[in-house]
Amino acid sequence: MQASVETLGNLERRVTFSLPADRLESVVDGRLREIARGAKIKGFRPGKVPQKVIEQRFGQQVRAEAIDALLREGFGNAVREHSLQIAGNPRIEPKEGDELAYVATFEVVPDFGDVDVSKLNVTRHTAEVLDGDLDAMIENLRLQRRTWNPVERAAQDGDAVEIETWSLAGDERVPAEGVERGATVLGSGTMFAAIESALAGMKTGEEKAVDVDFPADWRVPQFAGRTVKVNVKATKVSEPVLPEVDGPFIRSFGIKSGDAEQFRADIRANLERELKGALMTRLRREVGEQVIAAYSHVEMPPRLVEAEARNMAFQAVEQARRQGQHVPEIPADAYLGFMDPARKRVLVGLIVGEVARRNELRLDPRRVTETLKLIASTYEEPQQVIELYRNDAQLMSGLQARVMEEQVIDWIAERAQHTEQALSFGEAIRQ
Repeated sequence: MQASVETLGNLERRVTFSLPADRLESVVDGRLREIARGAKIKGFRPGKVPQKVIEQRFGQQVRAEAIDALLREGFGNAVREHSLQIAGNPRIEPKEGDELAYVATFEVVPDFGDVDVSKLNVTRHTAEVLDGDLDAMIENLRLQRRTWNPVERAAQDGDAVEIETWSLAGDERVPAEGVERGATVLGSGTMFAAIESALAGMKTGEEKAVDVDFPADWRVPQFAGRTVKVNVKATKVSEPVLPEVDGPFIRSFGIKSGDAEQFRADIRANLERELKGALMTRLRREVGEQVIAAYSHVEMPPRLVEAEARNMAFQAVEQARRQGQHVPEIPADAYLGFMDPARKRVLVGLIVGEVARRNELRLDPRRVTETLKLIASTYEEPQQVIELYRNDAQLMSGLQARVMEEQVIDWIAERAQHTEQALSFGEAIRQ
């Protein structure tokens, strides 16, 4: 099969190629005969359906599938024949006037020159899970399961306080009638700081007026940028009651034996898994920053960068919606605000791919299995998650891409000039 390549720009190419007619007909005929052997069509015995009926029923679909397969094969052959490194997905369209001729337009990987990772300077962070980290996590779990006991004393840090409020913004009362009700845990920072601070020392039934300076962008228009007199009444003060770390408490987290040592071992495993992911995220960012600094002068494929920017804009909007924010329709030019980070992301991705290709790095199946087990271990039924990945090509492909990227990042970091910086567990997971 002959294919011609045209240069449309620095990084854009166009390949014109034709599908072999005899090969197409051979593939279609073979597939139709295969279908005929097992087709069950009303009015005909299995294996005795006339060829014309098979062609009428399945011909169009089979031909479309055959063309799709030959298109991918033909384009792949053209790419290999001309030693092209594709960046992103090609756009393949029929050539006008020839039903078996196609035109593929695509971008290629830029020339990075000599990719010498030994010139990069990478800080590699290290950390470990200590007994104190286990104790802190167990304390957090106790806080999550705490109950509340009403008290008559003055409210103090850690207490839950239920309140009623009404405010005066100049001469305007908010709300116009009645009160607004709310609650906070002192020290949590979930309520406006001046109001939460005023609650400390108040007992149930006590009232207080507080002058509060609200910022100009405050969500309540009547309060924005003004000093408002907020009248606060503590309607209930409760102290926390933390559960003991005993058998029932431990069993509530899925440890059927209720054994404290097993509980700590499981928590350690979870924290170590979290730490491993956090350290890889830090290393990925470190390597990425070095790569960007070293190769920022290289031109990136513009369509690939735009596609990544559009994807980032879409993800940002979806995340906002998942968090309950009202987001209107995405403006057509919203992606423009993401062009710079998109270019950096594309640059790092292409360099990672080039390093893997030039050094013939291959995906490590053992690392894929290990990563899959780590992912599955976060679920109640790990084996079901493993089977889900193994039976879903898209999920498995995403996992393999992630593992391959991590392998290359590790490979680069090992060969770069690097220094180690020790962090505590808390510092390491704080991104």
